Amino acid sequence: MSGFSREEAAGRAGVDVTYVERLVSLGIIAPTGQDRFSAGDVRRILMARSLEEVAIPLERLATALEHGALSLGFFDAEAYERFAPLTGETFQQVSERTGVPIDLLTTIREAIGSPLPSPDDLMREDEMAVVPFLELQIAEGFRPASIERLLRVQGESTRRMAEAEAAWWNAEVVEPAMAAGRSADEIGNPEFADRSTPLAERAMLGLYHAQQARAWTSNIIEGFEVLMARAGIHSHLERPPAICFFDITGYTRLTQERGDEAAADLAATLARLVQRGSVRHGGKPIKWLGDGVMFHFREPGPAVRAGLEMVDELTTAGLPPAHVGLHTGPVLYQQGDYFGQTVNLASRIADYARPGEVLVTQAVADAGDEEGISYRDVGPAELKGVPGAMHLFRAEFA
Repeated sequence: MSGFSREEAAGRAGVDVTYVERLVSLGIIAPTGQDRFSAGDVRRILMARSLEEVAIPLERLATALEHGALSLGFFDAEAYERFAPLTGETFQQVSERTGVPIDLLTTIREAIGSPLPSPDDLMREDEMAVVPFLELQIAEGFRPASIERLLRVQGESTRRMAEAEAAWWNAEVVEPAMAAGRSADEIGNPEFADRSTPLAERAMLGLYHAQQARAWTSNIIEGFEVLMARAGIHSHLERPPAICFFDITGYTRLTQERGDEAAADLAATLARLVQRGSVRHGGKPIKWLGDGVMFHFREPGPAVRAGLEMVDELTTAGLPPAHVGLHTGPVLYQQGDYFGQTVNLASRIADYARPGEVLVTQAVADAGDEEGISYRDVGPAELKGVPGAMHLFRAEFA
């Protein structure tokens, strides 16, 4: 028989059978003539439980559904399969079966943004989908700390995407439907949800694959550089270019706080500033990176001057302070982007710099013979992801 029994539906939703029977008696869910429940019914049980947990009584929910003020019918749409039911295994049981440490397994739920579960809690189907990847990493000897770091970053990144998507849906689907006075069934727009969801997933996967290609290319190039250096094969550039990372402290947070119109004005001001500031010194902006910009300059001296001027101009324009990192050396170019150890080191230096600082390497200080610019030794610095200490200098207008 298709569908789930009362016991099965209750188990998948993580509730008692009596809770399912209560929902049936209130008319919130309705079994078929064979007393079976659909996947949509399980999702309705999950939603009823969530509504009850935020102090919306089931009786009021039932009344609203009866009078057509609300509808849970959209949960039958395939798009709402995101509301994953529980499996029949606990975190502890899955840990024993797969060999994945229990701390890593419970981190899955925490990375999603939910409270840390106990080992005896049942896992959800969406959480179970993560387990094979963890199992593979453990079998290959990956360090648990490294696995957890990736898991948490994936959780945080997907959370931000999901929240942005929810805001988009609310602004473009729910609010216009409510303003037009459409019925409760129409507001959920399950037909559009079923059409848009696979396209959105395909788009997201395409963007992710493109980001993977870039990151993997960077890894491959950096690996080749190390291997070539070990073999005694070095770059013979007499005047290697400079890479500059220009980061604006709290820029993303500021644009979010000021609203769309003010954020657009802020972005336009910053774009003009960095474009003009780099081009007049022989540089070019390569890409925007969250709170900053990556530049390529033909020579390190003009790059330092550009960095100092842009930091000053940012303050004059009333924008948040910037911090800059510069390094010079061979770079590899592919599809409009630059890769290699020079790029990675410049980025790490920018991360280390404090607001208002322009920090450079010894190589930049040695090559940067620009008039009116001096370099103050700030000593060795421990940079994230860089083995050993790196000697840095603070560039200043003399």
